[in-house]
Amino acid sequence: MDSSSADEQSRTWAELPADITSTILSKVGAIDVLTSAQRVCSSWLGICRDPAMWRNIDMHNLGDLWDMEHDLEKMCRHAVDRSEGHLLSINIEYFGTDELLEYIARRCFCRSSRLRNLRLVSCYSISDQGFGGAVANFPLLEELDLSYCSLSKEALEAVGKSCPLLKSLKLNSQGYRYPKIECDEEAIAIAENMHGLRHLQIFGNKLTNNGLQAILDGCPLLQSLDLRQCFNVSLGGNLEKICTQRIKDLRRPNDSTDDYEFDPEVQDVCWSSAEDDYPSGISDIELASDEDDYYEFSDNDYDFDYDYMFND
Repeated sequence: MDSSSADEQSRTWAELPADITSTILSKVGAIDVLTSAQRVCSSWLGICRDPAMWRNIDMHNLGDLWDMEHDLEKMCRHAVDRSEGHLLSINIEYFGTDELLEYIARRCFCRSSRLRNLRLVSCYSISDQGFGGAVANFPLLEELDLSYCSLSKEALEAVGKSCPLLKSLKLNSQGYRYPKIECDEEAIAIAENMHGLRHLQIFGNKLTNNGLQAILDGCPLLQSLDLRQCFNVSLGGNLEKICTQRIKDLRRPNDSTDDYEFDPEVQDVCWSSAEDDYPSGISDIELASDEDDYYEFSDNDYDFDYDYMFND
C-alpha cells in the first residue's frame, strides 16, 4: 500500500462519526485502548478520554503477566481515573491486589459508587481484610466473581453485609476427588448472608448435601445453580426433588464441562491445604514472584503518560 492510500485510509477512520467510533472502541479491552487504539489519531484519543468510555473496564489478560510490556496495575488505576466516578463494571483478573482494590473503592466512593459488576478471578494477592474493606464501598454491587481466589468465608460474610442487591455470585475452584475433603463453611456463609441471590456458580466446591440444603433454604430466589465437580454432593431423593422443582437451570456434579470457561481438569490430589497461601486454581499458571523488577514501570513511575499527545 502506497503512502497516499495509507493516508486516505487513516482519514476514513478519523472521519467516522464519534458515536460509531465510540461503539467500536467499546468492544476493545482497556489494555488495547490504552496501548494501541488511542494512538491511531487525535480524534480517537479524544474519544478515549471521554469518561463514558470507561464505565466498563475490562483488563482481561489470560494471566500472561510475564508477557506484558506494561504494569497492569498502573494502567488500571489510570483507567479508573478516566471513568470519573461513572464506573459500572471492572475486571482485574490475575493481577488484583489489596492496594489496587482499595484504590478503586476510594475513587468510586468519593464520587458515590455505582459499581454493579466486579470480577476478581485468580487474584491471590487480595486478602479477606483488603476485600472486606473495599467491598463496603460497593453497596449497589449486583454481580461478583471471586473464582480461584484465596478468600475465606469472612469475605462472603462481608459481601452479604455490604451488598444487599447482589444477584449473581461465582465462587469456582479446581475440582478434585481425592482425598475427600468436606467443607460447608462457604455454603453456609452464602446461605446466611446472600438471601437475594438468583445465580450461583460454585464449580469444584467442597460443600456437602448439608451445605447445599442450607443454600436452598437461605436463597429462596435462586434460579440457576452450577454444582459441577462438587463431588461431595449426592443428589437424590428429596434433595433432588427440591432442586429440580425450584432451580430452572441446574448443573449437576457430573454434568459436562464443555462450556466451562476455565480448565475443568479434575485433580486426583488436592495440593491446597490450610497451610497453603494459595488454593488450587487454574492449571499451568505460574504465580508472580515478589520481585517487581519485571515491570517496565516501577511503583514510583505512576507519571507514565498513557494519553499520547498528537498534533492535529
